[in-house]
Amino acid sequence: MALGGGTFTAQNKVLPGTYVNVISRNSIKNNTESGVVAMPICLDWGPDDKIFEVTADEFEKVALEVFGRSPYDGNLINVREVFKHSTKGLFFKINNNGTKAGCKYADAKCKGSRGNSIKIVIKKNIDQTEKYDVSTYMDTTLVDVQTVASSGELKDNAFIEWKESFELEETAGTFLTGGTGGINDKPTNEAHTMFMQLLENYAFNVVAVMETDIKLQEVYKSWTIRMRDEMGIKFQTVMYNCEADYEGIINVMNTKDVIPWVAGAEAACGVNKVCTNMLYDGELEEINYQYTQAELENAITSGKFVIHKCGDELRVLRDINSLTTVTEDKGSIFQENQTIRVIDYIADNVASVFNKKYIGKISNDNAGRVSLKNDVRSIFNYLVDTRAIEKFSDDDIVVEKGEDKKAVVINTNITIVGVMEKLYMTTIID
Repeated sequence: MALGGGTFTAQNKVLPGTYVNVISRNSIKNNTESGVVAMPICLDWGPDDKIFEVTADEFEKVALEVFGRSPYDGNLINVREVFKHSTKGLFFKINNNGTKAGCKYADAKCKGSRGNSIKIVIKKNIDQTEKYDVSTYMDTTLVDVQTVASSGELKDNAFIEWKESFELEETAGTFLTGGTGGINDKPTNEAHTMFMQLLENYAFNVVAVMETDIKLQEVYKSWTIRMRDEMGIKFQTVMYNCEADYEGIINVMNTKDVIPWVAGAEAACGVNKVCTNMLYDGELEEINYQYTQAELENAITSGKFVIHKCGDELRVLRDINSLTTVTEDKGSIFQENQTIRVIDYIADNVASVFNKKYIGKISNDNAGRVSLKNDVRSIFNYLVDTRAIEKFSDDDIVVEKGEDKKAVVINTNITIVGVMEKLYMTTIID
């Protein structure tokens, strides 16, 4: 990350950048993209050792090429769950120890056992008998056909890379073989480390981690804390049965299988919205929802995100994160995911404006600080207009010169608008 970011305890930072603290009150225009989920996932096809982007709009069109399967294939249920509400996925094939399938004509473009389903068919062209029609199939789906006179004329396609030279001869179908790596593989710790390192170069809202190994969950927890608090990269991580006691971790209670749906719902949720009482509209048929009222109450006080049975439907109980230890700096309002979305929005947008417009460009005098205050005000006004915050006035933003002549200090007050969750009604009968 080129510019500094994160929180601060003293005005002693070395790197130019934006450092933001958000604390509870009792202690003393949109520049961010929403709806983006990052997810390490076990696959039997797909780009190797890199993060690849897929949008919800293009998923059906590119699923076969990118994931090696129909978008409706049962093996892609986790991807579909992500796209129930998110707009973009940043995926990483976490099982990277596989091998590529191959034959005498070509090698698969990606590692994975799915490459064994690729078939090459070579036939004489009916109209030009000196040429051949060379077809590539994934299972029974024709994905590419080229008419050539020699193998040197063949162009690599989305599924295979042709060998340098071979003699064209008719074949009813030659399958690639030897491909290994599938959805049931156990990823290495090194692969998870690679995912986290690569992800630092992307913008995203939520990370979906389906791993249940406690040590690995601790690694993701530490990484999330470092990214949020030291590097200023704001997001939340969704995990199963991970009592992290941290606002950046959402602890799912039901089953790890619901994590992709939760991640997509949280990523797409606006700063003025909550996922509380949201209908589960995913494909999972087996979700543990048999909880007593006492168990649901305990789930809330324990910082657990739970889906419960409400009539004939499954709905989110409350949109909360794993934070359970309340302090003067982090009051109970920090347990609400809407609060985290609002403060992350502020931190991201103020940092974006300051880093692009002010660092190295604007003098740290009264006129420069007034300009900065006006830009910050526009960010807060957007939150007022969308009913994410209320009771906001110009006096709630104070921009001052810092201890260093190159430093600027901004102090702000905000009141987050809550969304209705509880109704207390008394009816008097005459």
